[in-house]
Amino acid sequence: MADWAPIAKEYDPLKAGSIDGTDEEPHDRAIWRAMLARYVPNKGVTGDPHLTLFVARLNLQTTEEKLREVFSRYGDIRKIRLVRDLVTGFSKGYAFIEYKEERALLKAHRDANRLVIDQHEIFVDFELERTLKGWIPRRLGGGFGGKKESGQLRFGGRDRPFRKPINLPNMKNDFYGEGSSEKRNWSREGTRDWRTRDRDHERGRDKRWPEREWSWAWGDSERERDSKEERSRGRERKDRDRKDRDRDRSRERDTKKQRDDDKHR
Repeated sequence: MADWAPIAKEYDPLKAGSIDGTDEEPHDRAIWRAMLARYVPNKGVTGDPHLTLFVARLNLQTTEEKLREVFSRYGDIRKIRLVRDLVTGFSKGYAFIEYKEERALLKAHRDANRLVIDQHEIFVDFELERTLKGWIPRRLGGGFGGKKESGQLRFGGRDRPFRKPINLPNMKNDFYGEGSSEKRNWSREGTRDWRTRDRDHERGRDKRWPEREWSWAWGDSERERDSKEERSRGRERKDRDRKDRDRDRSRERDTKKQRDDDKHR
């Protein structure tokens, strides 16, 4: 824990594939490829690696002139190298910018990260190929960062630093009864106690079963009785309404007959 740091000081593909740098076995093919790779940094690259920035996630339409316009505000630039495809000549989306002074380098590293250039949020970090021991590029299964969906998520860099590991006590031996004989006997006795408790619980449930059936039956009869009462009340209400309508009709007939008799007199 004393040597732990969120940013890797030396590149290890196995640790870079772990969220806290504590993995002991590879979990994807890319880690195997990186562990078996024998990568040598490109000797054709010139310039001071300690004054060079790595700029990624660029718009493919972004040019060297645009990069010089943006990054020259932090200090004097010595050289810009926009990486292009050897066959097509198109940009690969990342570049290296070398400054003349360390002060300008640190300022750009601090302020230019996540800057938006040509509708793209860029990523800025120090050059690692010639400065980080054991560096393996992403095309060989190494690198830092990445997306979860790609299956090659790497940690230990600026974009995705290591998370501080949590030291949990080693409970495996005691839990599985692999410790002393005393603990093993206690575990076995405890198992018998659990079985006895389970049997008691089953017996109690068998005793409670008739009571539950009776309560369910009582609930069903209660619901049936309520529905019958509701139906009888509905019938009584309909009968009363029908009698009231018949009485009103008889009164209307009597009234009409009385008026006719008065006319004939």
